[in-house]
Amino acid sequence: MTAIMNTAQHDFPDPPEPDLTAGQVLARAEAMVPELVSRQAEVEERTFYAEDIHERFARNGFYRILVPRRYGGYEFGIETFLRVSMTLVRGCSSTGWMYSLGASHALMAATMFEERAQAELFGGGDFICPSTSVPSGSAVPAGDGGWTVSGTWAYCSGAPYASYFMGHALMPARGGRPPEPLLFVAPRDQWKPLDDWGQQLGLRGSGSHSIRLDGGYVPGHLALPGVSIAEHDVSAGTPGRTLHGNPEYGGALLAFISFLNASMAVGMARGALDVYEDLLRRRTTLVPPVVPRYQDPDYQLWYGDALGMISAAEAALLNAAQQWHDISAQGPAAVTRESDLRLSAICRHVARLCWEAMEGYIMPTAGSSSIRHGERLERVWRDMSMLRTHAGLSVLLPTVAMRELARSLVR
Repeated sequence: MTAIMNTAQHDFPDPPEPDLTAGQVLARAEAMVPELVSRQAEVEERTFYAEDIHERFARNGFYRILVPRRYGGYEFGIETFLRVSMTLVRGCSSTGWMYSLGASHALMAATMFEERAQAELFGGGDFICPSTSVPSGSAVPAGDGGWTVSGTWAYCSGAPYASYFMGHALMPARGGRPPEPLLFVAPRDQWKPLDDWGQQLGLRGSGSHSIRLDGGYVPGHLALPGVSIAEHDVSAGTPGRTLHGNPEYGGALLAFISFLNASMAVGMARGALDVYEDLLRRRTTLVPPVVPRYQDPDYQLWYGDALGMISAAEAALLNAAQQWHDISAQGPAAVTRESDLRLSAICRHVARLCWEAMEGYIMPTAGSSSIRHGERLERVWRDMSMLRTHAGLSVLLPTVAMRELARSLVR
């Protein structure tokens, strides 16, 4: 899948490697997997990936995959981003999660904000900006068109190396109506990360620290009153679609968020399957005839079913991403709430397939010694269990989103 570039005449700044291809970026991610596997323990201990990994991500172009070409990015599109994310998660769930949820919001920024804001946000080329969708804290008009924002936002994955934070605050209530959200992007000098991550069941190294603003100032061009990312209607067009000539900067945003969660599930399941395959090669059956497990018909069946389920999940995710791209390319009016919810529903079942492969086949038959503390499979099990508690996958998609999808179709 190739993103449609803006063919208008512009004097774009070159990215660091002007001839870099999407395939080369993915190959770089794949080459890092063995090292990411070997460094999982230190990532959990630190609660985020190391400075040298961060620097290599930058050199590899990972932080520019979704950054518009206009601002020195590679603009490779969401399929490349999802493939890179899945690959990094396969090596280390925490590292891939922190990367993905820090770098992915370049798409939101390039979609929703006007040119002045984008020129500022992408001025450094690399873009790392954690985001939360649940409104918290308060936003008060500052008198000059800007906003004074205060509050604490939890689960800000990517905070340790971020330059910006994208969040939702509540504006003052008016006319007896409930307060509306303000979508804002705050520069790093206006907020601080809290030292409150690392004690959770899983994803202990995902850099998901809380972020606090105490009277932080957000200029007016970095704020969108009344806007919520997950519910934003893009069917009338977006600043990004117009500015960049790329329909991917006008795509449905809830579905894109759902793609991110689903890609984490696929990457984790792939990592677990790597361990399972190794166990089949190294260990023997428990009862006669004692043979290597990969020669045993039962283990062959269990492995084949797990592989099939995980492969089906990955195929469904990548097909949904292709549909997302194709719908966006048809024009703004094609990007309906129904299509947004339908693609999100696919992601719900992608995650379910991955979990069922893990829970139904890999974990029961791998053996208890493979899930001792510090073992790779034990860590993936904890990480995937943590993913299962994500509000988007466990609460919103199975209930609110599915009911709304049905109502949009059955009238």
